[in-house]
Parts: sequence; structure tokens; C-alpha cells
Amino acid sequence: MIALRGLTVFPKMYIHFDIGRSKSVRALDEAARHDQTVFLVAQKDMRTNDPQKKDLYTVGTLSVLRQIIRLPGDSVRVLVEGAQRAALLAVYEEENCTCAEVEPLRETGALTRQTEAFLREIKDLFEEYSALVPRLSPEVLINVQAAEDAGYLTDYIAQHVPVKPAEKQAILEAVRPVKRLEKLYAILAHEVEILSIESDLHERLRDRLAKNQKDYYLREQMKAIRSELGESDDGESDGYIAKIESLKLPQEISAKLTKDARRLAGQPSESHESAVLRNYLDTCLSLPWHTRTKDRLDVAAAKRILDKDHAGLEKVKERILEFLAVKKLAPELKGQILCLVGPPGVGKTSVAISMARAMGRKLARLSLGGVRDEADIRGHRKTYIGAMPGRIINAVRQAGSKNAVILLDEVDKLGADSRGDPSAALLEVLDPEQNTSFRDHFLEIPFDLSDILFITTANTTATIPRPLLDRMEVLELTSYTDEEKMSIAKRHLIPKQMKKHGVSPKMLAFSPGGLRDIIAGYTREAGVRVLERQIAAVCRKRAKNYAEGVTEKITVTALNLPEFLGIRKYRPERDLGQPEVGLVCGLAWTPVGGEVLEVEAGVSEGSGKIELTGNLGDIMKESAKAAFTCLRGRAGVFGIDKDFYKNRDIHLHCPEGAIPKDGPSAGVTMTVAMVSALTGRPVRRDVAMTGEITLRGRVLPIGGLKEKTMAAFRAGIKNIIIPAENERNMEEIDPTVRNALRFVLVSDIDTVLKESLL
Repeated sequence: MIALRGLTVFPKMYIHFDIGRSKSVRALDEAARHDQTVFLVAQKDMRTNDPQKKDLYTVGTLSVLRQIIRLPGDSVRVLVEGAQRAALLAVYEEENCTCAEVEPLRETGALTRQTEAFLREIKDLFEEYSALVPRLSPEVLINVQAAEDAGYLTDYIAQHVPVKPAEKQAILEAVRPVKRLEKLYAILAHEVEILSIESDLHERLRDRLAKNQKDYYLREQMKAIRSELGESDDGESDGYIAKIESLKLPQEISAKLTKDARRLAGQPSESHESAVLRNYLDTCLSLPWHTRTKDRLDVAAAKRILDKDHAGLEKVKERILEFLAVKKLAPELKGQILCLVGPPGVGKTSVAISMARAMGRKLARLSLGGVRDEADIRGHRKTYIGAMPGRIINAVRQAGSKNAVILLDEVDKLGADSRGDPSAALLEVLDPEQNTSFRDHFLEIPFDLSDILFITTANTTATIPRPLLDRMEVLELTSYTDEEKMSIAKRHLIPKQMKKHGVSPKMLAFSPGGLRDIIAGYTREAGVRVLERQIAAVCRKRAKNYAEGVTEKITVTALNLPEFLGIRKYRPERDLGQPEVGLVCGLAWTPVGGEVLEVEAGVSEGSGKIELTGNLGDIMKESAKAAFTCLRGRAGVFGIDKDFYKNRDIHLHCPEGAIPKDGPSAGVTMTVAMVSALTGRPVRRDVAMTGEITLRGRVLPIGGLKEKTMAAFRAGIKNIIIPAENERNMEEIDPTVRNALRFVLVSDIDTVLKESLL
């Protein structure tokens, strides 16, 4: 017996193989000395070196030796012919070789119609298989088509089809030809499916390679034709190099760009690398390396432009004119960074646009709201697919000038996530000491941003990172007064909206009273955006009336205004009512201007609890606690029972609880409300107050005085109590408001109580 590795021999088939194991060679020699018969059986695991009976399959083939060739070394090549299937019964050693006791297996089953049908299917399937295997000999296909014996056909195909040894063994073990046909059919069907997939893959690969070879051949032909015509193949590269030399760039930059231009000459025109290099060079050469506009430094002309474009904003205009004057005296002054901070709609963006126009510079504008990726500022590496420069370099390209004005809108709304911190990337851009050599990730070469005037806008400085805020000069844009809104509406908003809606001055006019009523009764904002929308609504109504046949001119007055805008939304002035115990008028600052904030205090029998309601923030809650402690410490001075904190509960409430309220200026108001409730003394209704209080009764200064006084003026209040330290801020107050109010400057709570309590 000879154990075979990965090989199966079928009856009536010739096959040759090499024998290397000494035990197998001895068995071969012993068979050659006797009747040339040897039992060939496959072992289950090819790695087994000395197989026992358990390591062998139970069915093998009785075979006859036809030829033995001794090879150099100890191996032998043998040609055998399979004779008959046989079942392995026992294995034993005899005369230093392996012998086996076997039982021949006879084929069973006659030729039936089912077998005949299987034969036809197998032949058709093998023909399909042979078409997919070009290495298969034509003689094999002829023998298959000529075979009529089912047993022989299955053995012949199984011997010549390269499938797994286990699958061949399964066919060998099937004694009945029909069973063999079933197994072979399943194996062939699977092989045909796999070979079809492989053929498709090879076909696609072959097509792709053929296209690449064709492209290469055509490119070589084009090179040969250009050479015959005397044209240089490096024309594109030479053009880039000529542009680089004409720009007279610094040595470092020129060397880098020239190197990339020469690399382009060695790349196939359709390759990915050439597209990257071409895009990179085009971007670098399109930057304004030396292009700049001439500054218009006429301060008087700039003042006329700013006054024409904007009403109010005197401090901002003054700072812009100072910048122009200094630039005129010191032209080498590098670009500065201004940060315009103010509520929505007060004209931050339009001021920047007017500034660029007044200076005669080009303007590029980009919004930073919601930017969360550092690459938006610094750009992407040029090797990435779809890479592009950052927004700063793109803005410079868009402006086409090295000394442009770049407006960075909404700098307070920058975000940060796993892709980096854009605000940190802006530090280099907005630092005059660093931006002389700003390196964008896409460019990889320094670009000078120091001549650019950066203007940023924000609604608040609270959300701007401190290092970024430190690099900017902050200019506050406060709320507009009603008079300023009147002027803006007359000069800008009304003409703009009438033109936009096709309404002529012969069709519509606004009376001063009607316009003032729109401002006071239909808007409550720091800027003029809502006012512009209300004027647009009036224009739309007038356009509709005109389309319906009303052709005479209509003047909008306070009387007919509800016909255009509906009922009044806000009450600019209200009935202050009679003095009441525990009801105080406070003043608050909001992002849309000032507000009158009423604070109520109630006292009831209890155990000294203090309850705060009205959607108050943490700072206002702390103010209330400080006011309560101040009351306990000065109860005797205020005429309050010293044990009130033991037997009285105090409830402080700010109406309109759905609106959040917070800020460090309500301490005085809360203290007066609690003293009034505890003493039973009414509070004057024509007095409003603002200020923070300490535990010892001192009144601390506050912010937003201009907006708060304007709110008091609109509410019809005549007297306003403010901290003494805010006297220096009274110059900011509109003259109309300042003349209409009586200001009481206080430094302690005792003076506040004298002025406010009856």
C-alpha cells in the first residue's frame, strides 16, 4: 500500500506521480517484484508524515504499475493505471513495507433514463467549464463527449478537473454511477460559477490595462509629433516658470514654485499628480503678491462718506478717521484689527463696508458663524482629494489686493470639535507680529497679511476666546436712539424699500408722527432690522392697494397706521399708576436695548424664608441674597423689626416669568422692594433705579446706562437713580433723554430709600 498526499487515483485512469518517503519506495519495490499490483489510498491530512489506518480514507484504488523511473536522490517517479475501487480493511507491516488488506468494490446500478439525462447535463456543463479553462487539452473534451459509460465518464472528468482532494475522494467513494453523477454535477456547477466571476474580473482588468497602454502609446505619438514640428513638450512648465520669474518673489518662494513647475514637466498630462501640481501652481500664482490699491487718505472726504452712510455711531466714525489720519502721517503702519461689538442690526457690517469705501480699498467678506474646522482657516494639505486653501487666502484672492479690507463676520460664534479649533488658527492671522509670514496648509509657503486691515464683528465679547480678543481693538456699537432711528429710516430704509417694492414717492409718504409710531409701537430692538421689515410691510400693503385701483397718494400717519400694520404691539408710554407698597421700577439691559423691569415684594407670616420667582438667573439670585443680608444688618436704620428674618417670609417676583432675566444691576431695586414691603411705605411710581448693592449697603456702578435711560424715557419716568460712579457715563446719553430726566446720583442704599420711598 502507498499513502498519497493530495492525490486521488480513479479506475481505468493513467496517472504519474513522484514518491519520496522510504516506506512508500519499499512498497513500490515489493510490488514490482511480485504482480505489479499496489493499493493507492489518499491520506486525510497531507501534513501527516507516517500515516496510520485512522489517518487514511476508507476507499482507495487497486492499481497496476506501468513504469518506474529512478530520479537523482532518493525519489522515484511512477506511472500507474487504476484498476478497481477497493475498501481498506486493515493495514499491517510486512518485510519493511506497508501492506493492506482490501475488499474490491463492484459498481452497481443499470443505465436508466435518469442516468442518461444526467450524462447529457454533465457533458453540457463540462463543455461550459472547458470554455472557461483555456489550459484544458482538447483531447479531454473529445473523450468526454465520446464517453457513454456513466461510471467511466465521472471518473474521467474527476481525474482531469482540478478540485479539492476531499471532493475527488467523495466521488471515488460513491460506488453507484448515479450518485457519482450527482456529486460531480454539483462540483462542476460550483466551479463554473467561480470561473465565470474570475473571467469577468480578468476581463475588466485587461480592458483597463489596454486603455492605459493605448493612452501611453498615444502620448508617445504626440511627443514624437511635437518633436518633429519643433514644439517643446515642456511648454506648460516653461509658462509657469516664466510667470514665477516675472513675479520677482522672495528666493524661498520662487525656488519652491520653480521646483514644482519642473516636476510638472515630468508627469503624464492625465495623471493625478499633474492635476494636483497644476491646481497648486494656478492658486499660488493667482495671489496678489505685489498688487495693492492706493489708499485714499482724505479725512474730510471719508467723514462725508461715513456721515452719509450712517446716522449716529460717533465713536466708531471717530476711530476710523483717526486710523486714516495716522495712516497718512505714518504710511508704514501695518494693518490693525478692529472688533465691532454690538447688538444685531446696529450696522456693524455696513460700517466695515463704508470704511473700505472711504479708504478706497477692496473688500472681502467671510462669515465665521458655525465654523468648526481648523482647515476652514488654514486650508487642507494639497495632496488630499479636493484640497483647497483656507478662507483667509481665498478672501485675499477674491479681493485681488494685498492691502484689502477683510471683514470677519460673527467671530463670537466660532465653534470647535475634533477637527481642531478655528479660533486658535485665527490667532496667527490676527496677530500683527506673526501674520507677516502666514502659512496656509495648502500653499506651504509664507504669505504676508500685515498690510490687510482686518475688521471683525460680534454681538458680545463674552464668547470670544481671551487670547483672540487680546489681539483686537474693541469698538462698542450701542443701541440707536429713537431720533437716530428716525434719521436712518428717512435717509436709508424708506427710499430703499420703496424702490425695492416699486412704490414711488407719488404713491406713498410717511409723516413724522407715523414713522415715530412705527418705531415706538411696532418695534423693540437695538438696531433697525425690524423697523425695515415694518416699512417693507407698509410698502407691500400700498402696492396691493395700488393694484386694486387706489391711485391717489397715501400718507402714513399715527391714525391710519393700524390699517397697514395691525394693532400696536408695544406700549411706548404707559400709565404709571399710584404708588404701591413693594412694587419698584428697575432698569435692565438686553441685547435689543433697555427695558423697564418691575420687581414685586410680598411679606407674610413665616419662618424667615426668602423665595425668588420670575425665571431669575444665578447673578440676580445672588443679588437678592446680598440685599437680604444688607437688610438684616441695617434693619434698625431702615425702621424694620430686627427679628423679621425669624417670623417673616419674603417673596420676590419679577413679572413675565417666561422671559429669562439676569445681570449684576438689580440689587438696589430688590432692596427697595423688600424695605417697602417690610415697612409698609409705598414706592414712588415716577422713579426708576439701577445699581448693584454690597452687604454693607454701598451702591456699585453698572453698565448699559445709555440703553437703560432710554427705556426710562420711553416709559414716561421722570426720575432715575443711578450709582454715583456712573456719572462719567452720562456723556454717552442722548441729549434729548438727558434733558428729559432728573438724575439722582447715589453711593449708598440710604440715599436710594430717601429718594424712592414715600
